[in-house]
Amino acid sequence: MDKQTVFSHIDHTILKADATWEQVDQVCKEAVDNGMASACIPPRFVKRAKEKYGNRLAVCTVIGFPLGYNTTRVKVFEAQQAVLEGADELDMVIHIGDAKAGDFDRITEEIREVKAACGGKILKVIVETCALSESEKEALCACVSDAGADYIKTSTGFGTGGATPEDIELFKKHIAPEVKMKASGGIRTKEAIEGYIKQGCARIGASSALKAYEDQ
Repeated sequence: MDKQTVFSHIDHTILKADATWEQVDQVCKEAVDNGMASACIPPRFVKRAKEKYGNRLAVCTVIGFPLGYNTTRVKVFEAQQAVLEGADELDMVIHIGDAKAGDFDRITEEIREVKAACGGKILKVIVETCALSESEKEALCACVSDAGADYIKTSTGFGTGGATPEDIELFKKHIAPEVKMKASGGIRTKEAIEGYIKQGCARIGASSALKAYEDQ
């Protein structure tokens, strides 16, 4: 798989708690220079990144991140604020406690409300697969599909585990045809990145893609 094809699937990511503008700016520049799908950055830096890079860069940010237990009203506000400041894509975290309680209708409604707040921008829904049973993952595929989100995403990268090929196969069986997949969390090698793309993932969330391909 050629490098440019791979990079067109990458959400080049920096979400660590101590990220500075200088570090975020470097990630944004790398995303632009290498033709990556987006730069996924903390909400605090969205406006600054969009002002600097404009239409050269798709700016992605996170909502309810990383634990997902913010109220729906807060997530909606976060989404509206992110769009107002220039975000092109939003990755929201579900309330995992609702999944554990079997309250999937509530999850669906929250996703629907955040999607409405996105104003037509892309919404990816992070379900944190490492915390879920197989039946919970299947139910969440239905939530994401029924709520009209654009993507289902495996992980925050802050949990006890990240993406697995098995979870991507499960997603493929249970999401609606129009829902795309994003693998994220612990994806650090060329082989892993290309494996998830071959499985059908439209996006890969990674902070190490350039390092994985630096010898090419």
